[in-house]
Amino acid sequence: MALGTKKRESRKSLHQSGWITLDGGFAARPCVVQDMSTTGAKITIDDPNTLPAKLKLAFSRDARTGRNCEVVWRRGKSVGIRFVR
Repeated sequence: MALGTKKRESRKSLHQSGWITLDGGFAARPCVVQDMSTTGAKITIDDPNTLPAKLKLAFSRDARTGRNCEVVWRRGKSVGIRFVR
């Protein structure tokens, strides 16, 4: 199933619901994690234009379980994020 282009990290297709929290854990917003690798993920969200450059992604509404992320690209409702420490 190789398409000829090799990605650095293999991405795992998830289609799992997740939560985005902004600074301080306020305003948890639902999203769908389309796929994920060890370095980042692709998510879809209804209103991506209001996303800041830095956010947290979690699989529960509890912001303490989230991972810090940076937005790398935006295309329509899809957003590419990179995990940061």
